[in-house]
Amino acid sequence: MNKPTPLSGFPEFLPSQRTVEREVIETLSRTFELHGFGNIETRAVEPMDQLLRKGDTSKEVYVLRRLQEEDNGRDKGMGLHFDLTVPFARYVLENAGKLEFPFRRYQIQKVWRGERPQEGRFREFAQADIDIVGRDTLPFHHDVEVARVMLEALGKLTFLPGFTLQVNNRKLIQGFYAGLGAPDVEETMRLIDKLDKMPAEEVGKLLVSEAGLTDEQAAKCLELATITATDDSFVGRVRGLGVESELLDEGLSELATLINATAPLNTENVRVVADLSIARGLDYYTGTVFETRLDGYESLGSICSGGRYDALASDGKTTYPGVGISLGVSRVLVPLVQKGVLDGDRKVPSTVLVAVNDEESRADADAAAQALRGHDVACEVSPNAAKFGKQIRFAERRGIPYVLFATRQEDGTEAYEIKDIRTGDQVPADPATWTPQNESDLKPQVVVNNEEKK
Repeated sequence: MNKPTPLSGFPEFLPSQRTVEREVIETLSRTFELHGFGNIETRAVEPMDQLLRKGDTSKEVYVLRRLQEEDNGRDKGMGLHFDLTVPFARYVLENAGKLEFPFRRYQIQKVWRGERPQEGRFREFAQADIDIVGRDTLPFHHDVEVARVMLEALGKLTFLPGFTLQVNNRKLIQGFYAGLGAPDVEETMRLIDKLDKMPAEEVGKLLVSEAGLTDEQAAKCLELATITATDDSFVGRVRGLGVESELLDEGLSELATLINATAPLNTENVRVVADLSIARGLDYYTGTVFETRLDGYESLGSICSGGRYDALASDGKTTYPGVGISLGVSRVLVPLVQKGVLDGDRKVPSTVLVAVNDEESRADADAAAQALRGHDVACEVSPNAAKFGKQIRFAERRGIPYVLFATRQEDGTEAYEIKDIRTGDQVPADPATWTPQNESDLKPQVVVNNEEKK
């Protein structure tokens, strides 16, 4: 068999790199659970009619089909999910009678999307979602809660570059466009959402030619989109544009509440900004909308997004409104790992390599290793009884920080010493009780290459 060629858009990590991904997933999971979010995992496939409900995703869906399947086969009409929101909406409807509302869930899974692979965009990737869903109603304070939870989680990922969470409210911008007299509010919003990809001048021309705005109306829409603030000062700036509507008032109030409530979570690593250019292209968002940029990697686009949706899931009798936010785990990590910015400090989880004096004493080495594992110290036994120098170098290549040696005493018992091969320190040790003084040695740690980061 020839050496296989990597598949573009399907990233894979080496064991040390996987340390970074696992640390992110464990930190997110721990934070979400601290806030009472329960974990679920949904199936990989959904009916095609559900996957295509958004209307503009047909090119992204991978269709499921067995190799020998006929046109009327049982698997016909199924595809791999391209996000976690569509399967979650289906999950809520299927299990509504068994769930307690408001239902709080987090989900960290792979999704598949038929995109053109490029930096930060893949065909198979991991996402981390949190959502709160109510039955018929869901108070606005849950919008604030979701933002706070994700900010707290991101703030704990201190080895990552900083984040800027940009927040807006669809009620604010829809109310503004309606109060301005825009003939097609939805089209206006769709075009404004292009500002991160097109110059403002070009967007302004499209607002006139495609959304039917006058030059003056287009100018005010673009002026609104320039407003950003880290506090509620944006309210006065919007009022200064002279547009009035009840929906605008409601959106301003909600956004100001969210910005003020999340302000205490602002740090050097995580910041919250009211950004009135954010619209989110998906039409099911009805209020709060989120987008997030990674400091120094703005070219990746939004790596964490979401918002409020008041009618994403409905069975015709009951509506399940919700609010959620999704972090593109792979979108953030793969570029940083591939560039060497992030890595694990060892290739294996082992904290200790148990040296083997000779093959006749391998059973003793195995027993010592098992004693270490008995109190959660990960270890492995040397694969051969080479000279101790070679066994130490074997540990060094794998990143194992400690080597345990055994010596036979005059009374026939084994005595052990453990060597920190990073410092050269060697001390007596009992495999049944020994643990490293530095607790971080118990598992691989994420390391940051600051030179690559620059």
